[in-house]
Amino acid sequence: MSTLNRDLLDATTRQILNRASDLMRTQGRALLTPELALIALLRMSQATAARMVQHFAVQRGFVVADLEREADEQSRTRPGRSANFTYMTDQNVPAPLSDEMLVVLDEARAVALARGEIYIGSEDVLSALAQTGVNTAGMLQRRGVTAAAISALAEQGLVSKSTTTHDWVAAARKGALQPVYLREQLLQQLSMLLAHVNGRNVFLLGVKGVGRRSLVQGLAFAIAEGRGPRDIARIIEVSEAAWLDNPLLAMQVALRQAEGGALFIPNVQRFFGRAETQAMAQASRELQRAIVDGGAIVIGTTSEAEFNERIRPISAIADRIKLLSIPPASADECVGMLRVLDPQLERDYELVIQDEALVTAQQLAARYVGGEPLPAAAVQVLHRACALKRSGAATSPAPLIVDQDAVMQAVSALTGVPVNKLGADERAKYAQIDDALRQRVLGQDEAVRALARAVKSARVGLKDPKRPIGSFLFLGPSGVGKTELAKALAEFLFGSEDALVAIDMSEYQKDDTINRLIGAPPGYVGYEGGGQLTERILKSPYAVVVFDEVEKAHPRILDILLQVMEEGRLTDGQGRVANFAETVLILTSNLGAQFLNDGALELVQANDLAMVDVRGFFRPEFLNRLDDIVMFRPLSPEVLRRVLDLMIVKEAKLAAARGIALQITPIAREWLLAQNNEPHMGARPLRRILQRNVREKLADFLLDQAAPPAQVVVDVAAGVLVFR
Repeated sequence: MSTLNRDLLDATTRQILNRASDLMRTQGRALLTPELALIALLRMSQATAARMVQHFAVQRGFVVADLEREADEQSRTRPGRSANFTYMTDQNVPAPLSDEMLVVLDEARAVALARGEIYIGSEDVLSALAQTGVNTAGMLQRRGVTAAAISALAEQGLVSKSTTTHDWVAAARKGALQPVYLREQLLQQLSMLLAHVNGRNVFLLGVKGVGRRSLVQGLAFAIAEGRGPRDIARIIEVSEAAWLDNPLLAMQVALRQAEGGALFIPNVQRFFGRAETQAMAQASRELQRAIVDGGAIVIGTTSEAEFNERIRPISAIADRIKLLSIPPASADECVGMLRVLDPQLERDYELVIQDEALVTAQQLAARYVGGEPLPAAAVQVLHRACALKRSGAATSPAPLIVDQDAVMQAVSALTGVPVNKLGADERAKYAQIDDALRQRVLGQDEAVRALARAVKSARVGLKDPKRPIGSFLFLGPSGVGKTELAKALAEFLFGSEDALVAIDMSEYQKDDTINRLIGAPPGYVGYEGGGQLTERILKSPYAVVVFDEVEKAHPRILDILLQVMEEGRLTDGQGRVANFAETVLILTSNLGAQFLNDGALELVQANDLAMVDVRGFFRPEFLNRLDDIVMFRPLSPEVLRRVLDLMIVKEAKLAAARGIALQITPIAREWLLAQNNEPHMGARPLRRILQRNVREKLADFLLDQAAPPAQVVVDVAAGVLVFR
């Protein structure tokens, strides 16, 4: 005896058959018949079919209980014949089906498929009972419950019904499709590609969040208004739940529904290459056969990397597909999209969004929010701003307002950038950049000036908008402030040293290390993890990137850096584009350090000799992409004294956080400076000296005290440091 495939039934229909099985056993019957199914259906008041019968009862003046009583009488007098099919209940109890019941279920599936569903719903069972059930058809039809009446009731929308597919064009005509911003140029290109007489399948290439789906929805509006491509009357999309539950049936239904129109499949690459399940493999074959045979017009979305890996190698498919690249939205397009979305957000969150907030959301999202392109990043910011405003609202009759401040709070929450940095007056801020950097980087005024010039020029718009804010090569001996200047710049620009991306290029000396930097291509180990550089910039495109000891990197790595400096973008292994237009690139090198560290050489002479080293190592095209080559000189004794003072301030802050006022006398400071027997190493030895002689010995001193002191003075006695 065969078993009925339960995957063909929706949850409600399974419950109906479960209850019919219970009735069968209660009555001592051997078979599950249509009459038992009708009784179980009528007793499930929440089922769509039961609500339909109630509607007909009111409209046509009959009593549902009388219908149930008649079905019960027929059930007891007509045993039925076995169909050699069994239904397994949710409790794995077998219920043999009568041949009439099997015919009813077969008809119900045909009804479901005809209305574009892959599952048999309760309304499909009711329609089949009214058509093919030997006794149930008569009972129902005498009361005006016919298949035609059931279909008409469903079309009127008086009762809800399950949906596997959605026709966007029909929804647009009814006003049920969410409005979208029309990118007219892209819409014209898509319409033109779909107007071809052959190979009318179009795959939209782009990363998630650039608006591929919205473009197809815009096409649906155009078709509804009579402006679409010829012979496309509908655009069908399958629900993701249907793809997950039964991809084969979903594909069969979708292709049937899309006749005379187009089938929209997001993430279409999942139907190419290795399938995870047999049903998925069968669905893939159905789709590919339809594309090759011309049995469907398919509009799919995928990324360039996924297309190249999974679809392009199948020449029979690739030859029948036209490609349309979808770039991220421009600033104006993004604001337009937010304005279209505005009414929906105001309804959903019950607040008012100022127009200035939309512009600010676009600007700050483009500048600070990584991981998603425009418009997705700006939409994310706006949702966060609305959610924060709603969650923090007190009970008040006054309307909630999302303004620029609310957007800045949202961006701060998403990125960690302090709000005061986001809202600072940019003109006044950048006018003071030289002074701000000099407070942390001592003795390198020339380097500070060079860096400040480039940053100020970029901020007032005097730079190529595609290239990074600036690309610099920092030359000089160790410990003279190269990394410290990069940290100071990160804090000045972005409010935190965490905006510094430091990459040690000594780890990239081999050819195969390039995957660690930009991510492995699809199919290779580590593909999902992304690259050390690209992943960070995708998440936070507003950063200072330091490539330390760049001369140690493999030549292929230098070629990548050349591309970043010139084009301001880098494609990772997954095909995502990291944008470096809002980054500062700093390359550090010890090339020429021996000359810059030679106190016997004049400044100009030392610089010239250092440049000889640099030009002998880097190719001219690489050097030409740099905005400046910044020379760092050794630190003078006076500068080292000031650097020590800055370090002592940090130590005092650490002690103050523990309730101790730390004071280091001038004599103790001179003693610490005298311990530096490596002045050519710059400021780094001073940090070690302070660690060993102050921090570690202070810890020992505090452990010896009966109670923590309020103040500790570090002084010199008999040639050694003392603590009191």
